[in-house]
Amino acid sequence: MKKSTFITRRNNQGYLYLAPWIIGFLVFQLYPLLLSLFYSLTDYSFGDQFRFVGMTNYIKLFAKDHEFRNSLAVTFKYVFLSVPMKLLCALLVAMILNVQLKGMNWYRTIYYLPSIMGGSVAIAILWRNLFAADGIINTALTYIGLDSVGWLTNPKVSIMTISLLSVWQFGSSMIFFLAALKQVPKELYEAARVDGSSGVRIFFHITLPMISPMILFNMIMQLINAFQEYTAPAIITNGGPMKSTKLFGLLLYETGFSYYKMGYASAQSWILFVIIIAFTCLIFKSSSYWTFYADGGV
Repeated sequence: MKKSTFITRRNNQGYLYLAPWIIGFLVFQLYPLLLSLFYSLTDYSFGDQFRFVGMTNYIKLFAKDHEFRNSLAVTFKYVFLSVPMKLLCALLVAMILNVQLKGMNWYRTIYYLPSIMGGSVAIAILWRNLFAADGIINTALTYIGLDSVGWLTNPKVSIMTISLLSVWQFGSSMIFFLAALKQVPKELYEAARVDGSSGVRIFFHITLPMISPMILFNMIMQLINAFQEYTAPAIITNGGPMKSTKLFGLLLYETGFSYYKMGYASAQSWILFVIIIAFTCLIFKSSSYWTFYADGGV
């Protein structure tokens, strides 16, 4: 058999193995993506004829749609509240679970459980009951002599309540941080202790730089997830009170599947897509100043 024929056959086998992924990408990702871009330039609604309107939907979003701007502001507030708190909690717990103690694997499993259950509707309902006016949290506050808090009825507090549910789901980030912590060379810690460095100095000058690539990864992944959050505001507050928790995901769903304005909803989704891409690029651009790679890569 000629070498060129063998290589061609081997390449064909490779394409055959890749075919399920390629077909899935083209049918379920690329085609819907391009179709939504086309719909965003039309006035398409379910079951109706549509006409091409160009950039009208985008102009209307920024010039006339006050609810869109409010939802965007609320979403930014949610992202900048939930993502840093989630990463801090994940890193703190990962450092605690990195200690070698008997039965530590069981503790790691327990701390990961909220991430398995946290995105479900049942947990969102439980969260709503916990922070209700007569829920367990307010009952406990009253019992110790403190005033109850309008966790879900006060516009200034409700977004924090929603963010706490996201923070509670820190398990996936914690697992990645734990894996990164275990890769830090022990020799660095030993040398630092011999030099008399304090625990705080070791953390900021050894631990953080060594796990900075994982911080970058977790930051980007959690940022993307936070911008697309839907379950918590939909189940717990339905966007209230006074639309203080109406995140972009909830607005997008209502526009497309409650009001059937698919063209307008497609334009909203592309605005969200551009925002996520912009923040991701910004983080990647800034990472060269604070991300350290042991092999010297960037």
